[in-house]
Amino acid sequence: MKSTVDEIRARFDADVERFSNLETGQSATVDAPLALDLISHAAAASCPQARRLLDVGCGAGNFSLKILERLPGLEVTLVDLSLPMLTRAQERVPGARVLQGDIRALDLGEATFDVIVAAAVLHHLRTDAEWRAVFAKFHRALAPGGSLWIFDLVETELPALREMMWQRYGQYLEGLKGPEYREHVFAYIAQEDTPRSLTFQLELLRQTGFAGIEVLHKHSCFAAFGAVKHAG
Repeated sequence: MKSTVDEIRARFDADVERFSNLETGQSATVDAPLALDLISHAAAASCPQARRLLDVGCGAGNFSLKILERLPGLEVTLVDLSLPMLTRAQERVPGARVLQGDIRALDLGEATFDVIVAAAVLHHLRTDAEWRAVFAKFHRALAPGGSLWIFDLVETELPALREMMWQRYGQYLEGLKGPEYREHVFAYIAQEDTPRSLTFQLELLRQTGFAGIEVLHKHSCFAAFGAVKHAG
């Protein structure tokens, strides 16, 4: 059995500091600083007139802070399961609106945001139906011409490559903090996460109605990508 929402929330409640470093991002993810930079650039380039940002699974607010460097003055809405994470994010992004809850249950409205970012959060979705519903919710919540940007753990479709990808990720984690840290991260991934492949998510973006679909970066088990909602 995978972890419940409450169990996942409890782990993140106790892990705020790891998500609070703007230079390293979330250290357990490969190329986190690069993804922060790429997504902030992509958001600004694709929606230079953006006024409203939604940060889903905001953690301590790193992605909002980086996007605000390029799009200052945005109205920011922060979403996270964890209240301690939201508290830290709101301290770092003064004036932001906060919503505590599971993205599967929250009402985001229609044409409410110009940019949505979802970083290291969607891998907690379970069934294909949940994935479709959340992507459709994002599409509805974006104004015409708005964009969605995702950075996340992704599954490998080819079984022959899966072991190699996880071995490379394990080497990264071991180089970061040693073999015990690698086993710690792999254990909570096995307990909590149900990632889907990059190709699955790109196709889902297309099925949902997005256009201008773009892969910004893929390395090992992580990818940064996004798309734009038709302007009309």
